[in-house]
Amino acid sequence: MPADSFLSFALEQLATLPDLRSKRMFGGYGLYSGEAFFGIVFDGRLYFKTHPATLAEYLERHAEVFAPSEKQVLKNYREVPVEILEDACALAAWARKAAQP
Repeated sequence: MPADSFLSFALEQLATLPDLRSKRMFGGYGLYSGEAFFGIVFDGRLYFKTHPATLAEYLERHAEVFAPSEKQVLKNYREVPVEILEDACALAAWARKAAQP
């Protein structure tokens, strides 16, 4: 799936989030809900910000860390598992958690 169509798919799946928008960054797109930066779309993959309360869900599913290069690794952003990505309700719930401070 081309990068722009994946971004469109992700935004469609997340449409229930308030004030959802994307902004070009990291060679991909940053995702915001209001002022909260909660996700990254990069190279056909979606990554969400993790917190101590949510990290275990990602680790259980062996979610990869966002690392667009060897020098740029954001350990608190993990890839969203496919089964969550394909379920708009579950994805929105995970996104709401990722957007919390």
